[in-house]
Amino acid sequence: MKLPSSKRRIVAAAALLVLALFVLRPGASRLKSRIVSAISAGVGRSVDIGSVHVRLLPRPGFDLENLVVYDDPAFGAEPMLRASEVTASLRLTSLLRGRLEIARLDLTEPSLNLVHAPGGRWNLEALLERTAHIPLAPTGKAKSEPRPGFPYIEATGARINFKSGPEKKPYALTSADFSLWQDSENSWGVRLKAQPMRTDVNVNDTGLLQVGGTWQRADALRDTPLQFNIEWNRAQLGQFTKFFTGNDQGWRGEVLLDVALAGTPAKLRITSSASIQDFRRYDITNGQALRLGAHCDGEYRPLNHAFHELLCTAPVGNGLITLMGDTGLPGSQSYGLRLTAEDIPASAVAMLVERAKKNLPEDMVASGTLSGNLRIEQNSAASRLQLEGRGEFAEFRLASAANKAEIGPETVPFLVTARDSAAGIRFPDGPHVEFGPFPVAIGRAAAATARGWVNRGGYHLAVAGDADIPRALRVARMFGLPALQPATEGSAQVDLQIAGSWAGRSQGTTSGFTGPQVTGTAKLRNVHIAVRGVGGPVEITSAEMQFLTDRVRVVKMNAKAADTVWTGSLEMPRGCGTPGACQAHFVLNANQISLGELSEWASPSEKERPWYRVLESSGQAGPSFLGSVRASGQLTADRLQMQSLAATRISAKVSLDGGKLQISQLNADFLGGKHRGEWQADFGVKPAVCSGSGNFAGVSLAKLTDAVKDAGIAGSANGSYEVKGPCPEEFWKSAEGTLQFVMKDGSLPRFALGGDAELFEVTRFAGQARLHGGAIEMKDARLDSTGGMFQVSGTVSLKGELDFRLAKAAGGTATAGYTISGTLAEPRVVRAGGETQARLKP
Repeated sequence: MKLPSSKRRIVAAAALLVLALFVLRPGASRLKSRIVSAISAGVGRSVDIGSVHVRLLPRPGFDLENLVVYDDPAFGAEPMLRASEVTASLRLTSLLRGRLEIARLDLTEPSLNLVHAPGGRWNLEALLERTAHIPLAPTGKAKSEPRPGFPYIEATGARINFKSGPEKKPYALTSADFSLWQDSENSWGVRLKAQPMRTDVNVNDTGLLQVGGTWQRADALRDTPLQFNIEWNRAQLGQFTKFFTGNDQGWRGEVLLDVALAGTPAKLRITSSASIQDFRRYDITNGQALRLGAHCDGEYRPLNHAFHELLCTAPVGNGLITLMGDTGLPGSQSYGLRLTAEDIPASAVAMLVERAKKNLPEDMVASGTLSGNLRIEQNSAASRLQLEGRGEFAEFRLASAANKAEIGPETVPFLVTARDSAAGIRFPDGPHVEFGPFPVAIGRAAAATARGWVNRGGYHLAVAGDADIPRALRVARMFGLPALQPATEGSAQVDLQIAGSWAGRSQGTTSGFTGPQVTGTAKLRNVHIAVRGVGGPVEITSAEMQFLTDRVRVVKMNAKAADTVWTGSLEMPRGCGTPGACQAHFVLNANQISLGELSEWASPSEKERPWYRVLESSGQAGPSFLGSVRASGQLTADRLQMQSLAATRISAKVSLDGGKLQISQLNADFLGGKHRGEWQADFGVKPAVCSGSGNFAGVSLAKLTDAVKDAGIAGSANGSYEVKGPCPEEFWKSAEGTLQFVMKDGSLPRFALGGDAELFEVTRFAGQARLHGGAIEMKDARLDSTGGMFQVSGTVSLKGELDFRLAKAAGGTATAGYTISGTLAEPRVVRAGGETQARLKP
């Protein structure tokens, strides 16, 4: 059914009219001054409005733009309130009576400044007191009520700033939604929901602050009865601490704070509960979640800015922590508190430490109970802080099955004080907890003694006495100390200090905790260390380890490895993590080194295994120690034995890096002469590869033949060499190299040319030789002797087998000479062509 055209036009006109009433906002400049005067009279402050528009629908009212409420000049020149948009809705019942009455004020993204004057007053106090003296009807007044009603005021997206006099503080509330209304004849109500923030640092996850409460009419603000509930939840602990201190202290957890206020500002009763869910250090993610919580009641009096009749309780397992007394605000230096702890389970204390100290074992178990008391007193800034308390851990026991470590059960006394020294021990400035002395069973017979202190910044533990090294290392790992895990046996006399920090060092938004550091000394005795990848243990008869802040020294060392006695010192940086991360330095001396045994120790050969174990892996777990360590230093030795040859008074600079050994400036007395050279060895391959070069001078050939148990050569020799091959024992059999030599004024007692020849004397013998395939090959060497001049070519094996040709040189031309065969012990000399056989000297 279609409407007549006239009715359609009426409907369309009505729709356009309604739309226009929604959209159009006619100016109301004539009402602007009246509105400004009304608001100014209501708040008692100067007010300014940019423009006013009339709103007809959905509810009659006004739209105010750029509302500014100025503050009392005593609190500063900055306005108390700014709002770019304000909607004032009129009460319809008042319009019917011909009177304009505002029922609701809606502020969009206003900015409110709360100023605290040096005299202690807030800029809102006068406004609240003024409101209390105006006889307005409640916000939800009855229709017949002739008095104007207090409007319902609501703000969305607000920002609340805090100022101290003219100085704006970095603290603020953002994204704030708040409401204000008059609840009854004599009471008002308020609601607030906002996110706390700071303007000088980057903070987030500060949680949500919610405030709700009421207050009643009174002649003065300090006598105003009030009741408020404050809840701060979902705040991340690191950002919570950063909000108050400016730094993320490195702690994590979800903060919940619930506070109830009742009474008057002059005498305010406070009931509060606080908790932290999943408390932990920022870099600890494992372990059982820990909840910290406490409940406090007390009375706050602003006249002396102090809390009175304070009572805080925190149940811990079957025990209880109680704090009671009076205290001023933080920084007031006015305290009168008593703290007691009754039957606190040691397991709860251990759980707290596990969430604050990294690298503790997950299976650590603690038993025992903690009890104690503490008195804190100070009357003024001029008086000294009185801090006295004491207690004990009864039947304290700590164990870790994974580390096979246990201490206790022992009674551990502690003292709470602010003294800075006692019995030769230095304590930190300020309040701290001293504990001990108490025995620590880390020795085989007598137990060591431990004592130390803890404060809000860190901890310090001193341990002195006899220690069984394997047991001490297991206990150290149980306490989260960075201890190595070699197969070690032995004992030590220790005097160690262990210190660390609870507090995070923060730069902006980053946090870091210093790990525990061990300093002091350990005198080692009869220590056996199994080193991965070598052919035998390192046995330390005695040594003194000095743990410095940046390095570790081993001095007065007397040790044995590779069947060699070593003395000297070592030094290595700390904090490297792995042996190859930093370079160690050493000064070592050996009494006698056997090259073969040292090589076999450093690069042991594969051991034969039974046929039924051929499928098992023969490799060791992880790389060898020598393959990963980095070290350099000075090495001296009284004697170096190379099979049947020996060198004395050896000195060299040695460097070991990633399994590669570099020996430079190798000087030694060798066979009556001098040696200087360079040698290298690569233990990272199997078999290890050795190479070297050098020169020798004044070597006695007689001593050489004596060393090989042969009296066949006399004289002296100079020369140089360069050689490379698998390290001993097979070095000379497989090595390749060259030799430059010069022999002077010698003799070959076993050789004689001709039947009646005398001793074969050598004036000079020089040339170049090649080491190859287990033999020394010589070509065109020159031999000057009493029997003439010869060119020598041929080979001699490392077993002493000879195959030489001596060609007599006459006028620069080689002629027929001799051939030499047999062995060094029994050479055979034959004239070339077989005409005459030379005689072997008896």
